[in-house]
Amino acid sequence: MLMTANDPLVLALPKGRILKEVMPLVRAAGIEPEAAFDDPASRQLRFATALPGLEIIRVRSFDVATFVAFGAAHLGVAGNDVLMEFDYPEIYAPLDLDVGHCRLSVAEPAEMIAEDDPARWSHVRVATKYPRVTWEHFAARGVQAECIKLNGAMELAPSLGLCSRIVDLVSTGATLEANGLVEVEKIAEVTSRLVVNRAALKTRSEEVGAWMDEFRSVVDAAAA
Repeated sequence: MLMTANDPLVLALPKGRILKEVMPLVRAAGIEPEAAFDDPASRQLRFATALPGLEIIRVRSFDVATFVAFGAAHLGVAGNDVLMEFDYPEIYAPLDLDVGHCRLSVAEPAEMIAEDDPARWSHVRVATKYPRVTWEHFAARGVQAECIKLNGAMELAPSLGLCSRIVDLVSTGATLEANGLVEVEKIAEVTSRLVVNRAALKTRSEEVGAWMDEFRSVVDAAAA
């Protein structure tokens, strides 16, 4: 069922680490979700807020972009890694929220480092949940990339012979180190962005624009 102009705006937020970082901004913008949102025992995914014209949904980080692109949510928070992977033309990303800092990198087993030169790669087999970004990155270098799609546990793939290299998000590098892997190439710096459905920005420009301005003010205040 398509939403109408009389329905509340829907803000899509990602589960996990980014949610903890972005909620201070959300609350600073005047958005206070119902009590179930902070209840770890709750299985609820859609939440009312103290504002009658706004609801929150909590979904996987990769799914935020899909909910916004197809109009099920009007606004959301998504990393530019997700935006790069899906490249939805229906999404407008007007604001870097300056949270969720990490990087998208290529990593390989530590024992390969001494004899390996990334500049000499002609073909790579890579496990990743970012096949589009990975393929485009290597294609720009003239390297043929065979991408194996995994949704998690990328770090296991080289040790089990699935591939020699992975492309994944890296924050501290501790998970790579614990699994005998080393970063060898950075593809992109990653932060979380406020994203907006382009159609909603046209049809509900006053409401959506007001929230864009509010989040921009919150981010500017946090940086001051």
